[in-house]
Amino acid sequence: MVQLHVKRGDESQFLFNTAVDSPLETVIQQITAIYNGRLKVDRICAEILELADHGVTLPPNMQGLTEEQVVELKLKDEWEDRCVPSNGPVFKVDEMGRRNGHAPNDKMKQILLRTVEDAKALISKKQVEANVCFTVEMVKEALDPLRGAVMIVYPMGLPPHDPIRMEFENQEDLSGTQASLQVITEDECQLWWAGKEMQRGKKLQDYIGKNEKTKLIVKIQKKGQGQPAREPLITDEQQKQMMMHQYRRQEELKKLEEADDDSYLDSEWSDRQALRKQFQGLTNIKWGPR
Repeated sequence: MVQLHVKRGDESQFLFNTAVDSPLETVIQQITAIYNGRLKVDRICAEILELADHGVTLPPNMQGLTEEQVVELKLKDEWEDRCVPSNGPVFKVDEMGRRNGHAPNDKMKQILLRTVEDAKALISKKQVEANVCFTVEMVKEALDPLRGAVMIVYPMGLPPHDPIRMEFENQEDLSGTQASLQVITEDECQLWWAGKEMQRGKKLQDYIGKNEKTKLIVKIQKKGQGQPAREPLITDEQQKQMMMHQYRRQEELKKLEEADDDSYLDSEWSDRQALRKQFQGLTNIKWGPR
């Protein structure tokens, strides 16, 4: 299997295995699904942390309003009494005014937090360092426990306007958000390798040959954004190691130069002719007047 190290810009995303004769249309489809799926899991985890702290989301027409404004406008949250956490709520006001403040108790909160931690570990970019290849099924493995934990804590479900429920039902509205800039649809997705766009309609082997043990760094890009920057010949870590090696070598040469002292050659014990001179009576000869 060919191993693709998928990056966006200079940032590692995940590893992906595929066959060398795979159509690029299929490869792009699977990589896009994984890329967007990981983003979805990350968004849901962020919202579940807010859910654990401040309860369900207020209706859109009540978000950001003070209590006085809500009373003045005669607004009422009809989902407040329906969407109650298991074992009763604990009130904790949301300073942002997005959620109703009826948070789950500590026991229920821990269920949510542990599930979020597990999901984040599954989609972590550290999986690249661990040489773990990502699959579409792993996205589902991360989503299912999150859905289950929310159902345990909120058995009556979440309001239809809650972003967590909308994410699970694939009805999320990301327009006007920073998250929308990260998503890449399948139609606008491009794969680049070695400064070349890998064109749909071709196979992977048309670019890399038929070696199934090939490892590549490919970059995922939105159509129209131009050619991404090519990978440097050496990584930052390799450059750091080379500099450390060069520094150690210079230090060793410096020590050798300091130790390069040949004054010992003037010593009697270093004279190779000392024994011969002794037998011939040529030792301790002094010249000059007595």
